[in-house]
Amino acid sequence: MNPKQTFVGIDVAKKELEVSIRPNGIQKSFPNTNEGISQLFAFLTSFTPSLVVLEATGGLEIEVVNALVNGSLPVVVVNARQIRNFAKAVGVLAKTDRIDADIIAHFAEAVKPEIRPLKDEQAQKLHALNVRHRQLVQMISAEKNRLSQSPKWTRKTIQDHIEWLTRELRRIDREISHLIKNSPIWREKDAILQSFKGVGSVTSSVLLAALPELGTLTARKISALAGVAPLNRDSGKFRGKRFVWGGRKEVRCALYMATLSAIRFNPTIKSFYQRLIHAGKPRKVAMTACMRKTLVILNSMIKHMTHWQPHTPMKNA
Repeated sequence: MNPKQTFVGIDVAKKELEVSIRPNGIQKSFPNTNEGISQLFAFLTSFTPSLVVLEATGGLEIEVVNALVNGSLPVVVVNARQIRNFAKAVGVLAKTDRIDADIIAHFAEAVKPEIRPLKDEQAQKLHALNVRHRQLVQMISAEKNRLSQSPKWTRKTIQDHIEWLTRELRRIDREISHLIKNSPIWREKDAILQSFKGVGSVTSSVLLAALPELGTLTARKISALAGVAPLNRDSGKFRGKRFVWGGRKEVRCALYMATLSAIRFNPTIKSFYQRLIHAGKPRKVAMTACMRKTLVILNSMIKHMTHWQPHTPMKNA
């Protein structure tokens, strides 16, 4: 390792930013406010860090990540599960903000995760709108379930709430559509994605926001990123079953719904699914294989910016 390299781990809490720097072992706290983030940036630039790593914390990290990226610092946001698994691997079971920051810095130094392009403000907005869309759909479903079992005295308020949620869902959908149409790049990619039978506006917007790497990676890498690539479970002569694991949940959920539709209406995916079933594959395995095939096709379409042509073999992704 180059002795001049410096690795930073930042644990993000609602009120505090705990910072740890390796290999010199410096630790410092900053308030999670605009002023505190400015102080953090000034503090980090004095070290010229090789890598700054933060956990994904459900949105708390967005402001500090944006500030550091806009300041041209090399920032990576990693899944919290990776950090916990790393902590267990190095024998650190205790958990405090300061310990977490040091573990994140240690992870940065040992693993050196690849720096990927982060979402710009428009992509963050599209992602937030997609999350809200999903929340509203879940709330409408829950209220409809309550309505079927509710006594007459509470039925009216549930119906009113369903109507309000439905109006809000339509408003969110209009805002998503407006955001995509106002971006020439997204507009073209959206048209390409929706040309594939099975992919609708919801799946397309999720892929645009949550999988910006689509079209830039190989078939194997994009499948692993989405969590639809089968992973080995071998040891010695033992050959275990392959399982899909990890990846981006929102992408996987959107792919699942798109593939359900594609199995019915897309001749390519439909025939692929039927071949797997006739070969004796369990339906769940066949479904996962179809999700991967769908994603690989979409990846190739975006890479070559070509609309779906079912009778034309796709170029290698």
